[in-house]
Amino acid sequence: MKFAGSHILSVSQFERADVEHVFSVADRMRPFAERERMTKALDGAILGSMFFEPSTRTRVSFGSAFNLLGGEVRETTGFEHSAIAKGESLYDTARVLSGYSDVIVMRHPESGSVAEFAAASRVPVINGGDGSNEHPSQALLDLYTIRKEREHQGGEVDGLRIALVGDLRYGRTVHSLCQLLAVYEGLHILLVSPVELRMPESIIEYLRERGHTVLESDQLEASIKQVDIVYSTRLQEERFASSQEADLYRGRFRLNQSVYTEHCQPNTVIMHPLPRDSRANARELDVDLNDNPNLAIFRQTDNGVLVRMALFALILDVVDLVDTESRPVQWFTARRFK
Repeated sequence: MKFAGSHILSVSQFERADVEHVFSVADRMRPFAERERMTKALDGAILGSMFFEPSTRTRVSFGSAFNLLGGEVRETTGFEHSAIAKGESLYDTARVLSGYSDVIVMRHPESGSVAEFAAASRVPVINGGDGSNEHPSQALLDLYTIRKEREHQGGEVDGLRIALVGDLRYGRTVHSLCQLLAVYEGLHILLVSPVELRMPESIIEYLRERGHTVLESDQLEASIKQVDIVYSTRLQEERFASSQEADLYRGRFRLNQSVYTEHCQPNTVIMHPLPRDSRANARELDVDLNDNPNLAIFRQTDNGVLVRMALFALILDVVDLVDTESRPVQWFTARRFK
């Protein structure tokens, strides 16, 4: 894959060598993300951050990643704060805003919308999530986290046993993650969901065509007994016709410390793309798991900054400048004392 100047719209763009290249660059970003050093590799560059759906982690981590490389961020959040609310097309928006930016990150509620926007953009565009379709940077950071967690335990991604739990029909994070996992070898994947919220058949068939074992179930406890990773995802309430329809499935697959102790192996890693729904009627991942050392959800969010820094450095072709344009951090940072 040619990264410099490219759009990042789908995980289908990545072969295994591309994934490993992103991860090797992400490893190099750690001193900057952990505030040991600072760099001005992107000094003067502007990120156009366009989020037309609610977002905390993705929006802020992309912005933080760009700032940590020395660039500046200009944000648009919500349709009501953009000219789209006045009837402007994605084409016109792309032509205008790409004139103000060096790279754009976009999230939009409609599948295919980011690709449509990118086709008219004059600068590279990164898909920050388009409806129930894809979320490529989330898949990359999830896979990076899986690799790091497996390395910590003396394992690897090849041969991974993973249970994906929850709303697999509308969850774009699991759609992208499954397609990205497919570049590895010999995976055993359990898809745990209500029948009505099962993984799209096209993704299941794709995994099987690549030689992976895929099983479907609606039973949580039986499915998490012999896996390395339990990846839970929230109910995508915004994709349902009404909250009443979503309530039919809320809280169906709760994982807490008691369930974990009884049914999981001692080193099973717990992941979630966040936000986790901690309301009493949901509790996808109970707060009593917070002290479990195998809860990796906050390591995931930290890794998201590394991966997104790597994408910016690759797309804007400054990987080799990151170190040469760096110096030690001069301000107080609590990370030094952790």
